[in-house]
Amino acid sequence: MVVAAEQYHHLRDCPISPGQLSVHAQKLFFLLDERLRDALGRKYFDFRPYDYGPFDSEVYDSLASLRESGDVQIDRDYRGLRHYSLTESGLAKGRADLENMDPGLRSQISKYADWVRKQSFASLVSAIYREYPDMRVNSVFREEPA
Repeated sequence: MVVAAEQYHHLRDCPISPGQLSVHAQKLFFLLDERLRDALGRKYFDFRPYDYGPFDSEVYDSLASLRESGDVQIDRDYRGLRHYSLTESGLAKGRADLENMDPGLRSQISKYADWVRKQSFASLVSAIYREYPDMRVNSVFREEPA
C-alpha cells in the first residue's frame, strides 16, 4: 500500500525520536496498525514476517517521502544502519496534527511511541514476537528471555 506523506502527518510527532533505528520505526507502525486500526480508520501498511519480525518496505518509502518534504532526517551510522529523526518542521507539523486528534487516540499513539523508543533492538523484537508469534516465522533473530 502506498502511503503518501500527507496521509500520515498525524503520526509524525510520535513515530521517531532522534537516533531511532529502522527497526523502531517498523515496529511502531506495526503496533499502530494492529492496535489502533479502527481508531485510525484503516491499516496504513501491509506487514509481513521477515528477518526481524513485521516488515513493510512502504514504511521506508513513507519516511523517505517525509525526508524529501523536509520533515524527517535520515542518517547512517558507521555500520550503515539508518537512524531517523524529525526536523523542526516535521516536529511542528506532528504536534499540530496531534493537537487536532481525539485525545484518547493521541494518548494511545503517544503510549506506544514512548514504549517503542525505550526498547533496545533485542527487547523490542522479542516483545513483538511474544505478542505476535506469527511474525517470527521467517526470523533470524534469537529472542531475549521474557
